Amino acid sequence: MSALNVRVARKTREAEAICSYELVPVDGAALPPFAAGAHVDVHLPNGLVRQYSLCNAPGETHRYLIAVLRAADSRGGSQAMHDDVDVGTLLTISAPKNHFPLVDAARTLLLAGGIGITPILAMAETLAADRAKFEFHYCVRSPERAAFLERIRSAGFATQVQVHYDADRTLDLASLLAAPQPGTHLYVCGPQGFIDHVLDNAKARGWSAGQLHVEYFGAAAADTGGDQPFDVRLAASGRVVTIPVGRTVLKVLAEQGVDIPYSCEEGVCGTCLTRVLEGVPDHRDLYLTDAERAANDQFTPCCSRARTPLLVLDL
Repeated sequence: MSALNVRVARKTREAEAICSYELVPVDGAALPPFAAGAHVDVHLPNGLVRQYSLCNAPGETHRYLIAVLRAADSRGGSQAMHDDVDVGTLLTISAPKNHFPLVDAARTLLLAGGIGITPILAMAETLAADRAKFEFHYCVRSPERAAFLERIRSAGFATQVQVHYDADRTLDLASLLAAPQPGTHLYVCGPQGFIDHVLDNAKARGWSAGQLHVEYFGAAAADTGGDQPFDVRLAASGRVVTIPVGRTVLKVLAEQGVDIPYSCEEGVCGTCLTRVLEGVPDHRDLYLTDAERAANDQFTPCCSRARTPLLVLDL
């Protein structure tokens, strides 16, 4: 996708440790349209590339709005956004991509945890505009950490939103997810622990995989205690490269001049997805479905490894 040059027109503190950024085109032209659930890749001043969900109302082409939580364990992305990006900063971003789209449903259940509000908010805007039936639950640690509360309270769909703070413990997932109906679809976004809690409850109560839609912002640290070196053979040239413990396939191949597109480096976005011709991957991503993992014909070289001594890749 072509790169877009944008300028930060506004930076706003939305909540504790969360800032929003209004991005406008440098040349004044209309930005590509997007649908709820879309994100853009943002090229940061420190050279990193990070993905951020678009949280303004879909249909707006004069601006994009993203929001970023300054993570305590930042690998450099959120820290750079908070410290190095301000009003007037010029950035390069991708055109919108969407791995988390809304589908037609008789009823939609939206669940946002913390900064997971960003794509969910755009979904609520879309569903409200379409006069669709939906219910929106926003779970956050405290009022001080709740972003976009005023926007939600002033929205036409405010009566369809319930905000749950950790101390109140008002979200009853067992009741909310009981007796799933075939026409209902659930969307969840937020920290991995929150997502896992929601999905585990949903699956235990009979929700089908096709009814559950999820977007992760980051992967939990993998257990690397049993990692072993393995070889990767490039099918086109026959060259064999050894992947040592503690290094990723993506980085080792890049040092060998093999260019694989990538973005998140956590197995969340699927940008680096690579076809596997032989061998069995050790899948450590959050992008592939269970069925796609079981097929073992593709993997994410940014984080996944091998269960066999050799992987042959379609490179």
